[in-house]
Amino acid sequence: GKMAAAAERGGSPSLSAGEEEPPLGLDSLVEEAAAAASAGFRLTAVRREPAVRLQHGVSGLEPLAWSEDHRVSVSTARSIAVLEQLSDVHSGGQEMVIHRTAVPAPSAACLLKVGPKKEVAECKEKFASSGDPTVSQTFMLDRVFNPEGKSLPPLRGFKYSSWSPLGCDANGRCLLAALTMDNRLTIHANLNRLQWVQLVDLTELYGERLYEASYKLSKADTPRGELGDFPEFQRRHSMQTPVRMEWSGICTTQQVKHNNECRDVGSVLLAVLFENSHIAVWQFQLPFLGKESITSCNTIESGINSPSVLSWWEYEHNNRKMSGLIVGSAFGPVKILPVNLKAVKGYFTLRQPVVLWQEMDQLPVHSIKCIPLYHPYQKCSCSLVVAARGAYVFWCLLLISKAGLNVHNSHVTGLHSLPIVSMTADKQNGTVYTCSSDGKVRQLIPIFTDVALKFEHQLIKLWEVFGSVRTHGIAVSPCGAYLAVITTEGMVNGLHPVNKNYQVQFVTLKTFEEAAAQLLESSVQNLFRQVDLTDLVRWKILKDKHIPQFLQEALDKKIESCGSTYFWRFKLFLLRILYQSMQKAPSELMWRPSHEDAKILISDSPGMGSTEDDQEEGTSKQASKQSLCDTGKGMDVDDTTDDSLPQSSDIGGREPMEEKLLEVQAQIEAVEMHLTREHMKRVLGEVYLHTWITENTSIPTRGVCDFLMSDDGYDDRTARVLIGHILKKMNKQTFPEHCSLCKEILPFTDRKQAVCSNGHIWLRCFLTYQSCQSLVYRRCLLHDSIARHPTPEDPEWIKRLLQGPCTFCDSPVF
Repeated sequence: GKMAAAAERGGSPSLSAGEEEPPLGLDSLVEEAAAAASAGFRLTAVRREPAVRLQHGVSGLEPLAWSEDHRVSVSTARSIAVLEQLSDVHSGGQEMVIHRTAVPAPSAACLLKVGPKKEVAECKEKFASSGDPTVSQTFMLDRVFNPEGKSLPPLRGFKYSSWSPLGCDANGRCLLAALTMDNRLTIHANLNRLQWVQLVDLTELYGERLYEASYKLSKADTPRGELGDFPEFQRRHSMQTPVRMEWSGICTTQQVKHNNECRDVGSVLLAVLFENSHIAVWQFQLPFLGKESITSCNTIESGINSPSVLSWWEYEHNNRKMSGLIVGSAFGPVKILPVNLKAVKGYFTLRQPVVLWQEMDQLPVHSIKCIPLYHPYQKCSCSLVVAARGAYVFWCLLLISKAGLNVHNSHVTGLHSLPIVSMTADKQNGTVYTCSSDGKVRQLIPIFTDVALKFEHQLIKLWEVFGSVRTHGIAVSPCGAYLAVITTEGMVNGLHPVNKNYQVQFVTLKTFEEAAAQLLESSVQNLFRQVDLTDLVRWKILKDKHIPQFLQEALDKKIESCGSTYFWRFKLFLLRILYQSMQKAPSELMWRPSHEDAKILISDSPGMGSTEDDQEEGTSKQASKQSLCDTGKGMDVDDTTDDSLPQSSDIGGREPMEEKLLEVQAQIEAVEMHLTREHMKRVLGEVYLHTWITENTSIPTRGVCDFLMSDDGYDDRTARVLIGHILKKMNKQTFPEHCSLCKEILPFTDRKQAVCSNGHIWLRCFLTYQSCQSLVYRRCLLHDSIARHPTPEDPEWIKRLLQGPCTFCDSPVF
């Protein structure tokens, strides 16, 4: 229970077996979640099924990453495995729902462009047969020069992967930047949910830029030598061998139109760190579609020897956004570099580099995270930079005051006995997680003091959750609900395992109460962006088969006081999960063929004689099978009717469970109708603002107005006034829709579909309510509704409507 879980974390004492839990309101719910987040409570990690087995071993550094749109990428020796977390409302299983795809590694080796092909081949032959062993052996053993391997084993797999912010691809989701072991840097997008598409090869483009510039950063640079000189051959390779790459946040750029008007265009930056300490900053226009979306590429000299890692430093002070790049070295130093960009609205950077740690102490910087926080004592925003250096965590607090930039730094020791192999951070509350290969994960909670801050840390013992394991990487979910861990078998009785089975496993970092409180107090107000929190709530309801009373009361208070459609969507989500928890499990496997199915097909096939008894038997068996399928499979509750519910065997009436199912179904229909009406009002508002008198649009305006006014029980003064203005502007015009097959009028009597008088059925777009009279349309991530594709003749305001998410579950539309 809630109180027992709190007691395990060091909170209030748990209840005895015979006592009942006191009802919790919204205030107590928020207080409990806040108390659980304080440093005095012990974290209780709980295993979350399923464990996902990887087909190949992991490769590279920091092989695990969790995107803002809830996709986990795992770098392996043959591909990047992508696990997408879904909060499925159509499934009654208690396990986490995961949609699995993969980005395959290229089959051809990547050869960096260091000169003309013929000259490069001659130089390679010259270096390989050189009489100087320092040249020949260095050349033959360096895999940057020889990615194809020949006598050496093939160099396949991925070195690193990085997710862009939300809203970068054509669907408004995250892009994936992937760096292979043979130094090919590419950007991929998942546009149709099943297949990843490579949009651009940045290694090839950067090589062409260097070749055109004669491998000089600026025109003032003097030539370094010929390609036949081995040091020049090495230099040209090192200046385009990526080490790491990281995405910035989305920034706004100004674009000048042909009529000299300026419009704001979203853009994102990708910083690529190279072996020779140069940093290439690519600027992409959003949405990123490919090579044509590249705006610019600038190269910065960092001046750091043997660079190992980089991260973006983004800071907001007095409504001014500042940015820079944090670079770490394999020798120990860490510093921030200014990044100068033109035509970026409201963008500022540092005047000169800032050294955060200058000691060459031979502790390599493995990972850097930058977390924006609010300083409660200084009453201003600040930046917390944490870096994994060996077995220690280096931290630096950056604060801008009237005196300038204040820098406080120190190290956290005593965390691990082995080097830190992976580090991740929850950017919402500043909590940092580190792990070493022996299965120890540390949670570091920053606590502000008058001057700077301190960390309180606690150990998460994975061996108590998974047994004896070795850990290879960790990643925290966007809202901090789950921790993903890559594990293999650990030592048993002092012996190493014979085989290594790589798995991605999940543990909870929050309780149900904390997740519910965070959803209720969310500033995002988008269910899709909080899938990890909604999954915890879904798990609780499916286990208990009821919505906790305190959550219902708190949600009803929010709906009464605020009226935001977000809380109505949250209520719809809870009701749908409750409906699935009350469904009866199928008594047999749905995929297994049966003789009854074959008998039905034979009896119904033309040319085959059948007796009346056979037909009755086949019909009854078919009806029972259909009832079983409708009950067991995860179907859309919108389309569920009373006939599809399991019927009672008693003649006296329905079972109590069926009565509850009908009651929940009626509540679902009521909430869906409310959300539909609210979106219809928004669509009509757009129509009124953007149309002239008696202007016809693709939106069935008159049908939407009539549908809203058809229900006598619906009395919304705002809707009535809006409809009155629109009907006055339409000037008695109706502009009905017509069936493309028979040219009959399509009446607007159903929000989901349009049926003409000849029985032709067309599904309606849930964003514009136009009938989709084509074979190609889009569907939301959870298959809630469908939407049409935008057409070239659509005005901008209709295209904006079609870019919206699902009105029921906030999911993007594909």
